[in-house]
Amino acid sequence: MKAVIAVISDLSTDMRVMKLALLMAEEGIEVTVLGRSSVTSVQPPGMPGVKAIRIRVPFRKGPAMYLLFNLFLFFRLIIRRFDICVASDLDTLVPCYLVSGMCRKTLVYDSHEYFTGQYGLEKRRCKHFLWKSAERMTVPRVRYMITVSNSIAELYRHEYGVEPVVVRNVSPDVSHLLPHDRSELGVAERELLVVFQGSGINPGRGAEELLAAIPLTERVRLMVIGSGDIIESIRVAAAESEASERIIFIPRMPWEEMMRYTMCCDAGLSLDTDTCINQRFSLPNKLFDYIAAGIPAVVSPLPEVTALVDRYGCGIVLEEVSPKAIAQQLQRLADDRLLLLSLKQRAVAARRELNWQNEKVREQELIRSVIKSNRNK
Repeated sequence: MKAVIAVISDLSTDMRVMKLALLMAEEGIEVTVLGRSSVTSVQPPGMPGVKAIRIRVPFRKGPAMYLLFNLFLFFRLIIRRFDICVASDLDTLVPCYLVSGMCRKTLVYDSHEYFTGQYGLEKRRCKHFLWKSAERMTVPRVRYMITVSNSIAELYRHEYGVEPVVVRNVSPDVSHLLPHDRSELGVAERELLVVFQGSGINPGRGAEELLAAIPLTERVRLMVIGSGDIIESIRVAAAESEASERIIFIPRMPWEEMMRYTMCCDAGLSLDTDTCINQRFSLPNKLFDYIAAGIPAVVSPLPEVTALVDRYGCGIVLEEVSPKAIAQQLQRLADDRLLLLSLKQRAVAARRELNWQNEKVREQELIRSVIKSNRNK
């Protein structure tokens, strides 16, 4: 049995796609991942039983990039032989839906977020109308659907009458990885090293507030790993900051290498603000990465994030995402080493439950039902 997974993001950093591809391969499916090539792409890790193909598009972003990628993807799918097609997010769903229907193949929709509720999209009426129209045309007709949180699943359930399977972005085991040496990064023994990571460091993610918070602290060093729409502007802000010598920037890299940096930190930051319905109900990948690394998280007061951190006691929930509030909690961790140790112990305890081996069961059941349905055709 053959499957193709379509994704517009970078294959090397989209751990959700990699986990699904490997899970399908474990079930005996021959998997091909079709992704997008860009100037910032890095080499994806080898995945047993999984082939990765990148589609080159002459535009990095904007409507032209989405249009051409979907057009190229449509023709790639038309000429491929497959039994199962997985659309990763709404920006790949239309070609996957059309080709699956034309060829009478099984379609699975993995919604990584509430796409039409993204930051700023509702203000761009034409773009919002086009994406919402695509969603209304396709989602109610999708038999198999996966999404990332209970709140987002409820939105889709209420709007389209579908029943998505919730598979959170829980991280794989990282016990085989060796953390980077803090001393090589110039971090003093008594300094609190915190990490802010992600491939989508964009407006509304709390990066600006975090940069403004660091000068208000003592013995706190910040590591920023990743890329995004505002990465260059926060680099400039960091260079002009009074605390510039305490801020480290590391470019986007394969997930396992990023985790080696995360594992050497004392705490991680997830500071998404309530700027849109998508962020309000999100469960960011970075939160689960911090738990996998065994470090506590300092998080914004979003409902899904707050519920998880409160349940496991594996971090601190901010009252608000402001420089003052962030600085107060970071200084608290820097000053109170017993509190930091206690939170680290709870993070380690949390990952015994919040690990991919447990989380993948629901996705595994869905894939097995897809396989069974295909065999009974």
